Amino acid sequence: MLENLKAHLAPLRRQGLITIWNDTDITPGTNYEEEIKKHLDSAHIILLLVSPDFMNSDYCYSTEMDRAMERHTKGEARVVPIILRPVLFKDAPFGKIQALPTDAKPVKRWADFDDAFFNVAEGIKQIAEKMALPSQQGPQTTEESGTGNLTLYRTLKGHLGPVKSVALSLDGQVLVSGSDDNTIKVWDLHTGKELRTLKGHTDGVWSVALDSDGHTLVSGSIDRTIKVWDLHTGKEIRTCIGHSDEVNAVLLSTIKQVIISGSDDNTIKVWDLHTGKELRTLRGHTNAVWSIALSADGQTLVSGSADETIKVWDMEMWHEKRIPFWGHSDTVTSVVLSEDGQKIVSGSEDHKIKVWNAQEGRHLQTLIGHSDSVLSVALSANGKILVSGSKDETIKVWDIEAGKELRTLIGHTGPIWCVMLSEDEQVIASGSVDGTIKIWGKP
Repeated sequence: MLENLKAHLAPLRRQGLITIWNDTDITPGTNYEEEIKKHLDSAHIILLLVSPDFMNSDYCYSTEMDRAMERHTKGEARVVPIILRPVLFKDAPFGKIQALPTDAKPVKRWADFDDAFFNVAEGIKQIAEKMALPSQQGPQTTEESGTGNLTLYRTLKGHLGPVKSVALSLDGQVLVSGSDDNTIKVWDLHTGKELRTLKGHTDGVWSVALDSDGHTLVSGSIDRTIKVWDLHTGKEIRTCIGHSDEVNAVLLSTIKQVIISGSDDNTIKVWDLHTGKELRTLRGHTNAVWSIALSADGQTLVSGSADETIKVWDMEMWHEKRIPFWGHSDTVTSVVLSEDGQKIVSGSEDHKIKVWNAQEGRHLQTLIGHSDSVLSVALSANGKILVSGSKDETIKVWDIEAGKELRTLIGHTGPIWCVMLSEDEQVIASGSVDGTIKIWGKP
């Protein structure tokens, strides 16, 4: 079967997408274990050829696979199990990783082996293209941006469902996460320790936001409510009720002392932070409001919607500043506004990221690289570096000014719903459908 697989991967090798190595390539007189370790340590994609023999081999199951999984967990490589023959593997360390062929149907059970290996080759091609391998793009260094040489250094586990939102305190000490398990968790970012769990919502928590002092937390939920919490005590302060459908996005303005929320009911609502009273409802979108962003001075609000538009609102006059931004061909899932108020960046289910001139409504550029929906975008304080998370299970770091992808981070085993970039650009936090939060930083 190995030779059949290599034959089907040959076109990818000729295209320069991959190089192929396995232990049958070891020449006589070479140290067997050292050679395998060298290739395991340098590979970008590691295929596990899973069969009863593989599972029964102490060396394959323990030594080789342990190293492969270690690099996969750190985001240094992508492990792909290839199920050759029927065997119990779901409880193995790699059991939760998406396997090939499709639906983990063993190659042996396909009527035609060529069909099975063609399916495998297609899957590997998608992964190779998605990874944007350094051998194709050239190494990226710390001189290119503050986000150079990022590696996965911590995985936070505790949620029992997909992580839909993360927020970082300005001092970089605390991370807050919201999940479909109906809870909010507060973490010490440096130790990875879970500090407390906040319970009160009766359905998934899709958005969390912190004030600039790190004292107050706001959360929005599928249960249609917004809750205000004391971050240090974990006590619920008040609940804001008014939306008639799921709350997808919340933010908190310390300057304006308001909470702003976007909902599946197509509206944006503004609430008094201290009383929970609804102050205003902004109407204009014709479909769900997925994302909102506020300027540093609290004067301008930007919203992205399933109606495929981006709207810009005057928060003094409570109306739209200009005609909507059109350009995406699917739901606008995420929007962010640069601190100087000059740029808007949007991510969409059309797989694209667009950069706009916020003042003129002019489209500046489109960033293409993700192979599936872009679910979240985050922008550096100076507006030069962008981070994006996607349904394709990758995080990408971009140089906005050059319109260039700097690097791809791989480690999650499910769609990446949310990304955040720390103020000093040294840390990226990501939350995924796989139920984990991953922290990326410099070694």
